[in-house]
Amino acid sequence: MNYLETVDKIDSEKVIVMGHSRLGKVSLWAATIDKRFAASISNNSGAMGAALSRRNFGETVEIINTSFPHWFSGSFKKYSKKEYIMPTDQHMLISLIAPRPVYVASATEDLWADPLGEFLSSKEASVVYNLYDIQGLSSTQMPQPDSPIIGTVGYHLRTGKHDIIKYDWEQYIRFAKYNNIE
Repeated sequence: MNYLETVDKIDSEKVIVMGHSRLGKVSLWAATIDKRFAASISNNSGAMGAALSRRNFGETVEIINTSFPHWFSGSFKKYSKKEYIMPTDQHMLISLIAPRPVYVASATEDLWADPLGEFLSSKEASVVYNLYDIQGLSSTQMPQPDSPIIGTVGYHLRTGKHDIIKYDWEQYIRFAKYNNIE
């Protein structure tokens, strides 16, 4: 973002941070710590991204600590198989982006990323958006595949696998237009 602010052809007030998988985790974190990002899009981010860790489904805290120990502090290992004692969960991370827009996307065949956990996290983060008098996720029910929810808090469950495809980009463009970030 520091660099983008120096480029005359870029409106730095309309930069959306977006990432897929591991970078989906990063896009949420980046928007949380840097308020200059106008919005965040997280595509199939799963564990320690958008999915609720306490659901203990798909890629769990233990698995992520074992497979990618270099991604987190060594002290994070104490939550392996003990997600229930974590003082926070991922909906709290998403809520820290409020009142700026956030979009979370999942895929039907990507159970590793826990689509239901990603939806529930977005739904729970919506409570904070409501405190700002902004409607959060407009549905309390997980949508059917390929039926996106576009709003300040957006979500879709796309048919398919762990990937980012044209359909995803089409929804992200709709989300940006809806939120006047184009």
